[in-house]
Amino acid sequence: MPLPPGIGPGRQQWEEPMAVASVSKITAASTQGFDAAVREGLERASRTLRGITGLHVIEQKASVQNGKIAEYRVTMEVTFILED
Repeated sequence: MPLPPGIGPGRQQWEEPMAVASVSKITAASTQGFDAAVREGLERASRTLRGITGLHVIEQKASVQNGKIAEYRVTMEVTFILED
């Protein structure tokens, strides 16, 4: 792949700001469903973390009582950009 203009032997390097992200694993729960648990987790994470760019649900579980789902639980990774 060719280098952008201005980069090469004896030339000044082309610099572009580079973002650095962090990932935080959180678990959230809801009695309404997995989607509601994800939304609850994101809403709560947004109160503490700034610069959230995405999330990845890595696990879904449910607790059962008397043969019925009592609570939906998700474990997810929330990605956010670190500030300077």
